[in-house]
Amino acid sequence: MTLICKPLEPAAEAAWDAFVERMPEATFFHRSAWRGVIERAFRHPTHYVLAERDGAITGILPLVHVRSRLFGNRLISTPFCVYGGPVAADPESAEALAGYAATLMRRVGAATVEFRCQSASGSDWLTRPDLYVRFRRPIAADPEANMQAIPRKQRAMVRKGIANGLAARRGRDVDLLHRVYAESVRNLGTPVFSRRYFRLLVDSFADCSDILAVFDAEQPIAAVLNFYFRDQVLPYYGGGTGQARARAGNDFMYWMVMRHAAERGCRLFDFGRSKIATGSYAFKKNWGFTPEPLSYRYKLAPGATIPDHNPLNPKYRLFVAAWKRLPLGVANFLGPHIVRGIG
Repeated sequence: MTLICKPLEPAAEAAWDAFVERMPEATFFHRSAWRGVIERAFRHPTHYVLAERDGAITGILPLVHVRSRLFGNRLISTPFCVYGGPVAADPESAEALAGYAATLMRRVGAATVEFRCQSASGSDWLTRPDLYVRFRRPIAADPEANMQAIPRKQRAMVRKGIANGLAARRGRDVDLLHRVYAESVRNLGTPVFSRRYFRLLVDSFADCSDILAVFDAEQPIAAVLNFYFRDQVLPYYGGGTGQARARAGNDFMYWMVMRHAAERGCRLFDFGRSKIATGSYAFKKNWGFTPEPLSYRYKLAPGATIPDHNPLNPKYRLFVAAWKRLPLGVANFLGPHIVRGIG
């Protein structure tokens, strides 16, 4: 039977998502709804491709063409997501999808193709395992078992948040989330996403998302957008104000995410990726999570190098320092125009 690769048509999106559900290595970030979110929020051209044999899907590959004067010309699977890359039922389909991406790279003039795979096994593409790690850990149904699994010092911070009378509320308040998140990332020297992007995420994944906000009295001090996939919870976009740090709001927030996730049957807490030697890396290690290298895979055009859009990169040091001093309104206006090119 002949194997073909072809663009994903809207009529095949349900079959694409059914394939994602069947494949153990597929992730939440392979769901077809990401295509519409990225197109509408960032206006990047998408190339969602499926491998098919005798009318049956044998592989999928979500690709996005990200072009930026600041950050280059790249095909990414998938930008703004932790995981991506091809998912295939057999080696022939995986090889065909990788070949499709390499051909598309030449056709659109991209300098790199980036597959955000969970491992680099079975590939002759280049990898960069020293940049990102992920943090994942099983969680139990019993909240006390989860509390005891947190290292002593971090557990004390969670109990401090509880003693401070903080309250957690679950809902879909995008404005609250964006307000808290924008202040948090500005303080870290990072451009913020648009409010529209968060609204698209909440609307597009209404079946598997919520926003958990932490209140000190009636003041929101921390918030996080969570995704649920199979038996996993993925707290994805989260942050806290200066008051949250003083009141242990972030520690309390992630504890409540863990509690709520366990109650709804989740058994894996995916704390996402972090860049090595950053504050978020240290925070997640303090929770007792073990870092696992993420060996993203890269195909390079002649003369191109593996992208390193990392705030620890010395060439971004002055930018990060200056961004931290921007008035919040200015950072919120400029941020979405910059971050769309980072991917």
